[in-house]
Amino acid sequence: MKTQQVIGLILLLAVCVSSLDLSRYTEEEKRILAKATRTDINGWIYLKLSGTPYEIGFAHGSLVSKEYQENMEANTAITYQTTGMTYDFFVKQGVKTQKSSIPAEQLQELQGIADGVTKAGFNTTLDDVIGWNANTDIAGYWWPTVQHLYGNAPVNKGMFTKGKCSAFVATGSSTVDGNIIIAHTTFTDFWAGQANNVILDITPTHGARMVFQAAAGYIASMTDFWTTSAGLSIVETTIVNYSGYNATAAPEWVRARTAAQYATSIDEWVSIMGKNNNGGYANSWLLADSKTNEIALYELGLIYQNYQKKNSGFFYGFNSPWDPRIRHLECMDTGFNDIRQQTGARRLRWQQLFDQYNGSIDEKVGMKMIGDTYDVYLEKENPSSRTICSHYDVDPQMYVSDPNGVDNIPYAPFGSVDGKITRGNGVSMWGVYGRADGTEFNAEKFLKEHAQWNWQSPYLKSRPAQP
Repeated sequence: MKTQQVIGLILLLAVCVSSLDLSRYTEEEKRILAKATRTDINGWIYLKLSGTPYEIGFAHGSLVSKEYQENMEANTAITYQTTGMTYDFFVKQGVKTQKSSIPAEQLQELQGIADGVTKAGFNTTLDDVIGWNANTDIAGYWWPTVQHLYGNAPVNKGMFTKGKCSAFVATGSSTVDGNIIIAHTTFTDFWAGQANNVILDITPTHGARMVFQAAAGYIASMTDFWTTSAGLSIVETTIVNYSGYNATAAPEWVRARTAAQYATSIDEWVSIMGKNNNGGYANSWLLADSKTNEIALYELGLIYQNYQKKNSGFFYGFNSPWDPRIRHLECMDTGFNDIRQQTGARRLRWQQLFDQYNGSIDEKVGMKMIGDTYDVYLEKENPSSRTICSHYDVDPQMYVSDPNGVDNIPYAPFGSVDGKITRGNGVSMWGVYGRADGTEFNAEKFLKEHAQWNWQSPYLKSRPAQP
């Protein structure tokens, strides 16, 4: 190897592992780390990874071991408070029901993550990492179907399927140049959403290069903002108050990763996602293919599916399904027509925004739309649970009356935690970490004003305004 190449390799290794104790690592492990980089910028952790599944996983786990440990500590504490069951209970169930459904190369990547996290100083196992990846599926969708076996409280089977995310995709006559624009903001509990600040840029030995948002230790997005070198861009909004689960079928996170890595068209992606569907993490998916300039809506219930494609126009997601069969036969009250509810209000506001901007949407307009805080119920600018960039933490929830409605809890530390947008013509993106509209969240101030949430204080972090 030439001297310049050696120096370059040493410098790259120093950038990658400056926070790691290299005495822990073998020469082979150092070689793996030398192919990876971590860049911290504006609240995001950008990991660029390549190689075999194990190499990708090992570098991933090594470079975010601290963040993975923080995730485990927070989830262990919060899960017990919100379910009455321990986090380990859900991990064991995830391994029991889902490990056999995980393809070999994904298992290798998960093993690499476990080994990398452990080598960097926090002991974890393959089963721990599987349980972490399976947690949304198991705690949110499996648990409501079996909770009655562990107590005598009445069960609302859709009680954990909160409204998560606002999103849109546009193409053709709806955009300024006829090309695709796709955007997404994640809604979730702040204690959990603050961990979704990892951008994984993975170039595997097989399949497409993928750039997607995730949390430390995930092999799929789980907030679901993906773009791939096959020309696909993928986002979703969760279907609220959804009920339905098949524990013997393939988990959503496994299918989503497989589809992103190997699908070369929207139809292929839909085919992979729909095959052996377990009903977990039921979503309204928005998809785009830059090769054909097509966009699609794919609503995936356990029983019913709604699949539409077009080459011009737009689709948007607001957490209530468009398909009446899914809305009425697989869900409880989704707030579809109720503008007091976050779902109905955002459905109306999206239509107003597309009436206003249709034909002129570009990246800047898309950023403005995804950060919109106009309240259609009060007919004024009013950051709240009802706005596209949701602010539950400042909403007294004075106008809701439906006991089965969507997330009707005053001043909940919940809502928009980011904003992402891409032109859909390559593996590139813009992202703001914090809220889609750029405003800060001050955890100390919030907890002083709303002391009912002090039980989250060890795990709730401030998020400053970011570019």
